Amino acid sequence: MRQEQKRRHVYLMPGMATDSAIFEYIKLPEDIFEIHLLQWKIPENNESLQNYVKRMLRHVHHQDIVLIGVSFGGIIVQEMAKYLEVNRLIIISSVKCSSELPSRMKFASRTGLFRIIPTSLASYKDYFEKFAFGDFLKKRAKLYKQYISITDKKYLDWAIKNMVNWTCERPDEKVIHIHGDKDEVFPIKNMDNAIVVPGGTHIMIINRFKWFNEYLPELILTGKIQERKNEKVN
Repeated sequence: MRQEQKRRHVYLMPGMATDSAIFEYIKLPEDIFEIHLLQWKIPENNESLQNYVKRMLRHVHHQDIVLIGVSFGGIIVQEMAKYLEVNRLIIISSVKCSSELPSRMKFASRTGLFRIIPTSLASYKDYFEKFAFGDFLKKRAKLYKQYISITDKKYLDWAIKNMVNWTCERPDEKVIHIHGDKDEVFPIKNMDNAIVVPGGTHIMIINRFKWFNEYLPELILTGKIQERKNEKVN
């Protein structure tokens, strides 16, 4: 009798201020993978990124794990991987080095302008959908209202500060980077050595979930995606 295959433990980290609901449509074969959802914490006073990451490590209960992070969550999992034995490290709609940050974020870091972002307005998210104009904005406002769960000003100030000030001189060679060519937050032109999802935007983990359900299992198991001819996955 063939020995039962050991399941891979996959830890998912959502994007800035979002909760694990952004992964609600991600389905991996349950006989091979076991998914664990990570959640944001409210930072302590003047907490460093390193200390925050060490607190996140308390929620990892397995070895040789798969870490997957979206957007700012991609930065968090890269920092977590410095303290763990990681089988696979995957970032989605994120950056694997500070050189890939867009120029506006680099400018905000140099000048300190990130400090004047009115993060307190996040508490008014219920009004965004009401006052959005046009189909595109209405859809984005609806998604924002549905998935943004953390509106705490302390958290948002901390997250934005650590996003724009993240320093990484050289990417971790283990990082597998998945990025959409229509990402409006982190433009594809700044990315190097990424698996490109045609038409993928910054929120493709939500609206292109079929692509991830198709390709993530293979990517986790082998570290690459085999080209499929004449096949389109939305």
